[in-house]
Amino acid sequence: MSATVELDRVSADFGSFRAVDKVSVTIGAGEFFSFLGPSGCGKTTILRMVSGFIAPSEGHIRIGGEDMDGIRPNKRPTVLIFQNLALFPLMPVWENVSFSLEMRGVDKAARRARAEELLKIVDLPGAGNKMISQLSGGQKQRVAIARALAVEPKVMLLDEPLSALDLKLRQHMRAELRAIQKRTNVTFIYITHDQGEALAMSDRVAVMSQGRLQQVAKPEDIYNNPSNGFVASFVGENNVFDGRIIASQTTTARFETDLGVFEAAFNTPPSSDQKLRLYVRPEYARLVSTAPEASNAIAVTISDISFEGNFINIHATTDQGRVLTVETRNDGSSDIPETGSRRYFTFDAQRARILADETQAAHS
Repeated sequence: MSATVELDRVSADFGSFRAVDKVSVTIGAGEFFSFLGPSGCGKTTILRMVSGFIAPSEGHIRIGGEDMDGIRPNKRPTVLIFQNLALFPLMPVWENVSFSLEMRGVDKAARRARAEELLKIVDLPGAGNKMISQLSGGQKQRVAIARALAVEPKVMLLDEPLSALDLKLRQHMRAELRAIQKRTNVTFIYITHDQGEALAMSDRVAVMSQGRLQQVAKPEDIYNNPSNGFVASFVGENNVFDGRIIASQTTTARFETDLGVFEAAFNTPPSSDQKLRLYVRPEYARLVSTAPEASNAIAVTISDISFEGNFINIHATTDQGRVLTVETRNDGSSDIPETGSRRYFTFDAQRARILADETQAAHS
């Protein structure tokens, strides 16, 4: 039970403010799809338009091929899970799960049986008689999902449901949500500002900024091949260099900065009037004792070493006072330089990206 969701040049205006600007994307049936972006970028507004609580100012939303124009929320094949789970504290778990069935006149025995089935799906067998107050935060999340599944939706809409949980529980619930989605094959549309959540769970991710789609792609493509500077900066960390292209080939260019001239790759040829930046992720950079023959090397002094558990961030300062970061795994294989020692910050051309700084509209 799943359905495609198509947004066809959908916009949302609140007075003179445009919260969503001509968004077009098709979400496949049974897909786990995430909208990722900072607060105020329009992602929650999109979710509310799909659910029917907000009408688009222009454009069309189709679910399973049917235009949703004029169709009320309770008539759509969708269910929305908010940050506030809105569980009923005076009802046992099974009654929370089956509440919508009671509203439909289903008898108690059938409701209880269906609730137990759904609790097994969300890995809470035997929890039906517990009260909500007896559950952990993660268990409450699963009860909310089971309750949503009771109405047999084709599309599940989740508005940052893990934001109130601590880090370890959020990481655990990522895997739980992904497993539930795969078991039920319901189309999941997930809203988050947490890049880790989006990359870990999703089949595809749509990155948004200022009401517009910036890129729609698989998580690995979002991270490894960002479409512009906003996506590169929002998803993951980067060392960023301002400059200009002074020579280019088919897929690489020589990029002049105040720290030197470097060679790097670009996905699409930038136009001459665009503001360009060079992006080098810390895990793709290296520190070496001898300057390599290639041009991608900057003399630095090791200024700080930050232990982060499974990885180590090494901060290095250029002779001009610029701080660069190199990330290395804490697996014993890396030579960690001493603070104050001299090294060369270097990177491979194919691991660096020259990107236009401004945002753009994306279509998928």
